[in-house]
Amino acid sequence: MPFRFAVRVYIEDTDIGGIVYYVNYLKFMERARTEFLRAHAVEQQLLQQQGYLFVVKSLSCDYKHSAKLDDQLEITVTIDKIKAASVVFVQSVLHRQKVLCSAVVEVVCVSTATMRPIRFPQQIKQIFANSIDAD
Repeated sequence: MPFRFAVRVYIEDTDIGGIVYYVNYLKFMERARTEFLRAHAVEQQLLQQQGYLFVVKSLSCDYKHSAKLDDQLEITVTIDKIKAASVVFVQSVLHRQKVLCSAVVEVVCVSTATMRPIRFPQQIKQIFANSIDAD
């Protein structure tokens, strides 16, 4: 079962025609990944203080339909693959159960000191593993 996060489309998310500007789908997905972590009692600010940052390494996005002003969207987060220092998320933006946009996002754990990849903390790796097992 994917993690789900609700987002309302505000005027600031749209172009002059009231259509969601394409890059804002990525922002919605970023928020959903952050809320996925929060739902598992993981605070990124604390991880940063401990020397860990999560950065997007790659992203593939497929836009199918447009969201509009005032739409209530649902953003899903599913974990596809875990490695020692990276995780692949599969995400979708839906409106009334219709997929508007889908993406595959690879996130890498890096050291705050060196900005080089480092292994996920065990707690995070376990959360990711449990999420795959729950699907």
